[in-house]
Amino acid sequence: MSETVYGIHAIEALLARAPERIIEVFIAKGREDKRLTAVVCELEQLGLPVKVTNRQWLDEKTRNGVHQGILALVKQSRGYQENDIPLLMQQSKQPVILILDGVTDPHNLGACIRTADASGVDLIIVPKDRSAPLNSTAQKVACGAAESVPVVRVTNLARTMRMLQDEFQVWIVGTAGEADKTLYQTDFYKTSSIPLALVMGAEGEGMRRLTKEHCDELVSIPMAGIVSSLNVSVATGICLFEIVRQKNK
Repeated sequence: MSETVYGIHAIEALLARAPERIIEVFIAKGREDKRLTAVVCELEQLGLPVKVTNRQWLDEKTRNGVHQGILALVKQSRGYQENDIPLLMQQSKQPVILILDGVTDPHNLGACIRTADASGVDLIIVPKDRSAPLNSTAQKVACGAAESVPVVRVTNLARTMRMLQDEFQVWIVGTAGEADKTLYQTDFYKTSSIPLALVMGAEGEGMRRLTKEHCDELVSIPMAGIVSSLNVSVATGICLFEIVRQKNK
């Protein structure tokens, strides 16, 4: 099976990390762009087919997404499952995991992946149900980060969290508006050597009950204004970079 990837960042990431996935590439006729030209040159050097098409065709294929004049037909990504977690955990001395519970918008998923990459997250875990697909929209918003941060889909999120705690001694911190401690009152690295997981729930609904019960600690983001919640990707960025600050302190 194949899927589409569009946008210059996303195609550059494919070329850097998985050029073997690219089947063929389509570019907009008449588009003159230095970055696009550089990408096309690299594709041609690798012997990958590049076809010229009109902007209307690209608009239709991307559902009017911001394609920047380029779209690639690629082999479907491998995809990660629960049994891949042990190997992924071994690739870092002190893994940081992002768990997303109920993030169903591909734009939000892509933004979370992009933030996860920027903050040094080692893997992302999402449930197979009630989660956005890692489609072309999510990959475009992720700006290439979807090729560098493994996204693991699991059947039972609560069971996976137990496994992380029991087998890898992961300290799991969940975010909840009703939590007594704020993000800035929490020591994420009580024991500096333990792996850490951050759980983010859907905007408004938050984490599901079972997910919340499997957290070792709950924290909230202090809110000074009239709004009661933040977009999940914004909240994820705030939390992850506080973790980065504490980790590097």
